[in-house]
Amino acid sequence: MKTVEFLGIECIEIANDHLSILATISVGPRILSLKSGKGDNLLAVLPEATLECPGEGPYHFYGGHRLWYAPENPQITYLPDDSPVDVEALENGVRLTQAIDPRTTLQKVLDVRLARNRASIEVKHTLKNQGDKEQVLAPWAITQLKPGGVAILPQFTGISEGNPTLPNRTITLWPYTDINSGHITWGNETILVRARMKEGKLKIGFPNPAGWMAYWIDGSLFVKRARYVQGAEYFDRGSSSECYCDPRFLELETLAPTTGLPPGGSIEHIETWDLHDDIEWSDDLVGVLPVIRGR
Repeated sequence: MKTVEFLGIECIEIANDHLSILATISVGPRILSLKSGKGDNLLAVLPEATLECPGEGPYHFYGGHRLWYAPENPQITYLPDDSPVDVEALENGVRLTQAIDPRTTLQKVLDVRLARNRASIEVKHTLKNQGDKEQVLAPWAITQLKPGGVAILPQFTGISEGNPTLPNRTITLWPYTDINSGHITWGNETILVRARMKEGKLKIGFPNPAGWMAYWIDGSLFVKRARYVQGAEYFDRGSSSECYCDPRFLELETLAPTTGLPPGGSIEHIETWDLHDDIEWSDDLVGVLPVIRGR
């Protein structure tokens, strides 16, 4: 590990022979850069992008990957996190611990570990309740990717509860999503979102038993996976995976099940990220899905 500056932010660089990441020290925690050995940073770079937190000032995106928690509430979700984090070296990685937020009594921890011999990362998101009241929430892991590529969202095609007369999938749309948007391709096995918007925004959520989402851009394929808990309750009308897009970036988001977190308790949500180079795109995904599925 070494310390570097990125966008004026102090970061830790972690690398193996296949990829490198930059994780923030002076703000966050965030992951601001993700590069394979052959490519540029896949993550969105947003030095000026903010959201206003009522009564608290601006929340700075910076770009990259962050940990929020559902449900979304501007007065809580958008609380600024511009203070330094504690850094602890781990085997093949680093732990980033945010100070306890006195406004929520929650504490965020990000563990980032690189695989030894491949382009793969494990990101463990932990929320700790350091207050004296139970809080109902869900860890919410959000990765902002640079625009210009295509998100691939898997759809469940099996039979529900062994009964072919029952519905087998749910799709959640936000009020600003135009169902007729030309940036969305609705398919039976996958939904594609093309991150080439000039204006507007859209968001799609869905239960995701497949456990993966992917983003292809310029020959690079980013795949992130998170466990889906069958039968668990999820926020956002049952969405364990979500995709947001506007002209600045595309987000791949995963949520853990809704949890009542008691005082002194903690909850973990783990994602694994894989990067693949030299992947040829075709709209039928003939060269993409086998890579994602590992065959």
